[in-house]
Amino acid sequence: MGGVPTRHIRYDNLTSAVLAVVHGGNRRRKENDRWVLFKSFYGFDSFYCQPGIAGAHEKGGVEGEVGWFRRNHLTPMPEVDSLDELNDKIKHWEAADDSRRITGKLKTIGEDYATERDLLAPLPVDRFDPGLVLHPRVDRSAMITVRMMKYSVPARLIGRKVRVSLRASHLVVFDGHQVVATHPRVASRGGHVVDLDHYLEVLKHKPGALPGSTALASARASGAFTAAHDAFWAASRKVNGDSEGTKELIDVLLLHRSLPADAVIAGITAALTVGAVTAEVVAVEARRNAATIDAGYSAAGGANADRHLVAHDGVREQRVVSLTQRRLTDPAAVIAGLPADTRPLPSVAAYDDLLPRRHATVAASDLTKASTS
Repeated sequence: MGGVPTRHIRYDNLTSAVLAVVHGGNRRRKENDRWVLFKSFYGFDSFYCQPGIAGAHEKGGVEGEVGWFRRNHLTPMPEVDSLDELNDKIKHWEAADDSRRITGKLKTIGEDYATERDLLAPLPVDRFDPGLVLHPRVDRSAMITVRMMKYSVPARLIGRKVRVSLRASHLVVFDGHQVVATHPRVASRGGHVVDLDHYLEVLKHKPGALPGSTALASARASGAFTAAHDAFWAASRKVNGDSEGTKELIDVLLLHRSLPADAVIAGITAALTVGAVTAEVVAVEARRNAATIDAGYSAAGGANADRHLVAHDGVREQRVVSLTQRRLTDPAAVIAGLPADTRPLPSVAAYDDLLPRRHATVAASDLTKASTS
């Protein structure tokens, strides 16, 4: 709402806030400690409706509007792929309702809200964390157990206790004040959520464990590990061997921590195009791609003398240049627009001339020492 009501907010004895109704009192309730903290944080008072038929008239307008919304927007039941999609639809419907006028009212919903908005108290600078706070210990597999479900955390936290904020749809893991992991809540009993990124430092020392790891399988299933990653891994193992090739892949995966996924994929594609399957090449091209997208070829991310721009379907993009291919094959067939390299191949013949002179100098020195003796 963008603010806090200054008088009170009316509630219908929600179980997440009210532990018990105190009979005989004037709307007295035994409240949840977390709920009391929430009210104190935002600085408002709660007003509880009378339970049952006695309090039906205290919330009739709200009940009626909920029914109107259900009949007009949720009947028939909308078909969506996720809860997030449904929430987005509901936000759109709520925004459209600003122009609706309730029967008996002179102004629209949006006009009435504009009148009352200035009466709201400002929001606090920080946001209240509504989650249930837990402190599980990280096991040897870099997993924590929360409500009989397992979630991965960075491997460096093995053996330590972390703070978890368990929320309705997800959980957030803290190491001190730093957020180290965010996972969707698992619905199935005994389920688990594993993030490949949490194990990269361990896998860098044990690259042979990556192919059959649960973390890799989860990354493939979620789509985080794409066909481009697979192609780079195959090419890198072919050039560098299984162990070193896998380490190059892990270095590429570490780039996702600091660069957008699209930029890293673009860097992988550019490296594969010229056969330069190293993490350094991917990093250079990924950073250039990210700078190009963010700055739009501005001074910070635009073209300069050390970059080669290639046109594809009217779009200018940057690409790594393979100097080996440029020298040993037809330049026009490899990278259009580069001039032919007419320089002679390098030679070490000039250095060979120094060898006889060195041998002669050493022989003369040995002869002098022998004469002195």
